[in-house]
Amino acid sequence: IINNKAIPNEKNNAAIEAATQAIFNGLKNAVSKGGAETVKQLLKDEKQVTSNPLFNQLSNSVSGDLMKKFGLNKGAAAGIVSMLLPVVLSKLVHKTNDPDDNSFTLDGILGSLIGGGAAKPASAGGILGTLKGLLRK
Repeated sequence: IINNKAIPNEKNNAAIEAATQAIFNGLKNAVSKGGAETVKQLLKDEKQVTSNPLFNQLSNSVSGDLMKKFGLNKGAAAGIVSMLLPVVLSKLVHKTNDPDDNSFTLDGILGSLIGGGAAKPASAGGILGTLKGLLRK
């Protein structure tokens, strides 16, 4: 998003916010529709992120939001998402599975997506903040 000629620099923060919300809402929507196992699989192996069925749904969601909110054409939005989403999700998976970082756990993320059902849920704000940080890198 940053240093991308399709999105003016003054709209970087808004674009990062839109992409962050689209990713989070896509994960939350998947869980609410009975796809918790698909989300678990997505968050388990960073090498398999793009082959997970949820990846295409998230990609379409982020692309759609960028097109709608920033007037991007389908090709520009898809180009941004194809470079951005695999990296961001892989980094989120890595952080989730890092034994030296207990701020994010698989159960915690799922707990926040379903409203706090896990023993030690990560806050939705914490997940959103992490996604924003990953999008800025």
